[in-house]
Amino acid sequence: MTPSTLSFTEQLQAISASFASQMPDEAKKLFQEKAEELAQSGLAERGLRVGDMAPDFLLPDAWGNPVRLGELLREGPVVLSFYRGGWCPYCNLELRALQQNLPEFQKRGGKLVAISPETPDHSLATMEKNELQFLVLSDRGNRVARKFGLVFALPQELRPYYEKFGINIPGHNGEYSYEIPIPATYVIDQAQFIRFAFVNTDYRKRPEPTEVLAALQQF
Repeated sequence: MTPSTLSFTEQLQAISASFASQMPDEAKKLFQEKAEELAQSGLAERGLRVGDMAPDFLLPDAWGNPVRLGELLREGPVVLSFYRGGWCPYCNLELRALQQNLPEFQKRGGKLVAISPETPDHSLATMEKNELQFLVLSDRGNRVARKFGLVFALPQELRPYYEKFGINIPGHNGEYSYEIPIPATYVIDQAQFIRFAFVNTDYRKRPEPTEVLAALQQF
């Protein structure tokens, strides 16, 4: 079965299997332990959920132009996707899946917006790499992600492994911080209420685009 014939979820699973095959047992054990600790922290449960009002925000796009959520909502509902960064293969796969479904989102009146803590320059690189034709915003310092209840600091024990893979999170974020958001996807209606929420501490799990599209069909 080729990557093009795999479902989005199957592609995520294939990435996980590939990484697992390259990691020593002690590393896999450590990553699993930290994943369980994060899951048990209650972070996902504290994030904004369906029925909550989404906080308004003003963030720069990849070219530095200011974008306000409230203004986007005047045109229709907004699909908001928080991702860790362009260094994350799972995030890139999700962004490409959203791009592939962009015409369907537009047919339903939804505007796609992706947010990460990366600098605008890195956001632009992510757009170009994945050929994205929707808004990618820079949330430096995780100010907006914090309002959604999504932020955590990458554990100290895991940082050397990320660096070994050439991932410089402070460099991507433009500040000496290892804070990143857990991936989350929201559908926000024009009254600014959250109508769909997928929030999971496991970065290997993302919603199928069809789930998000189904949420848009409800209004």
